[in-house]
Amino acid sequence: MGDLRGLPSVDRLLAAGGPILDRHGRAAVTDALRAELAAIRATRPDPLPDMAGILARVSAALEDRARSALRPVLNLTGTVLHTNLGRALLADDAVDAAIAAMRAPAALEFDLDGGGRGQRDDHLRGLLCELTGAEDATIVNNNAAAVLIVLNTLALGREAVVSRGELIEIGGAFRMPAIMEQAGCRLREVGTTNRTHAKDYRAAIGPETGLLMKVHTSNYRIEGFTKEVLAPELAEIAHQAGLPLVNDLGSGTLVDLRRWGLSPEPTVAEAVAEGADVVTFSGDKLLGGPQAGFIVGRREIIAKINANPLKRALRMDKIRIAATEATLRLYRDPDRLAERLPTLRMLARPQAEIRAQAERLAPRVATLLNCQVAVRDCASQIGSGALPTENIASAGLALTPGAEALSARLRGLATPVIGRIHDGALILDLRCLPDDAALLDALGA
Repeated sequence: MGDLRGLPSVDRLLAAGGPILDRHGRAAVTDALRAELAAIRATRPDPLPDMAGILARVSAALEDRARSALRPVLNLTGTVLHTNLGRALLADDAVDAAIAAMRAPAALEFDLDGGGRGQRDDHLRGLLCELTGAEDATIVNNNAAAVLIVLNTLALGREAVVSRGELIEIGGAFRMPAIMEQAGCRLREVGTTNRTHAKDYRAAIGPETGLLMKVHTSNYRIEGFTKEVLAPELAEIAHQAGLPLVNDLGSGTLVDLRRWGLSPEPTVAEAVAEGADVVTFSGDKLLGGPQAGFIVGRREIIAKINANPLKRALRMDKIRIAATEATLRLYRDPDRLAERLPTLRMLARPQAEIRAQAERLAPRVATLLNCQVAVRDCASQIGSGALPTENIASAGLALTPGAEALSARLRGLATPVIGRIHDGALILDLRCLPDDAALLDALGA
């Protein structure tokens, strides 16, 4: 065992630790040095580490503690809108707008024309109405909150009529029936899992009915012997009974995705035109913006929602409002949307382009990781509940052997690289890789 009398004192180590002190501060370095010396005394290694060795270990420990767990990663999973990795990447315009809002006071609730108090939703209301055709609009912090406040406003203490086949569960085991319960309304299921008819809705309407609701099953599909009541017919049924129709689109999109070779999803403008009195949808999925919950619809209903005390609890801050406004403005120029909005740009990348990237990278990745690397065609998916049965032809790198060990090794990098394991290989789907250097720099570090 080493002779502990040879250990340097804390004061000597502090005197030699100039750069570490500059970076982490005297108090943190002192505590880390004491902990390291205590560990050495407990284990008594032979030989004892010298001053340089002790300072190196303390520096590494402090760097690890200072590193945020919420740090950038390379999403090579093949899921473009990966919920666990933060969903949509913001456009440069949105990032710039958010930074500007963070760096200075902003006219968030200040009327620059009149000099009095303004409304924070005014920054987005006009754009949302323009892009959706709705009479009015408001915004909260996510789509679950949007559904919650709509139900609480329109059906508190009353029944919300929903098809049994549309009682969805979204991420994190949040279920539509549970949201309804928290909103203070009672669920009235109609139809069966696979078939619901117009007569089912009509039979359910009574004195306790607060609204009819249609929920877009954005994260699953029921196929085969099925029947649903489409929104235009459901709107007619609701309006004949003097009730509002709420259409929850979930992921939601403002544009026809067929333009970029994707399967169609119902757009918000279509849902409004089909007669829904209220439409709710997300901001950080197919729309490609920050987390947000949009509520568009009839003016008198939006006014009631804005008067609900829950609105203040669910409101957006200035940073996300700024980023959301910048994102929505991009939709005014659909011809350039895919090149300016990262979500659409990644979804629209042709397989040939991605495969060429994989072929360039394969030999260099094999050298850096000292493993076998093969170029492989694969299938990406949109993610976050959007188009759940839609696969997009892609390409990537298949790393072997020891997929689990390779995966752990890449997750431990300064910029973690996240892939997926399939058929005994670690697959790095390159659809979301911005450029070759991003991967090579991560692996080289």
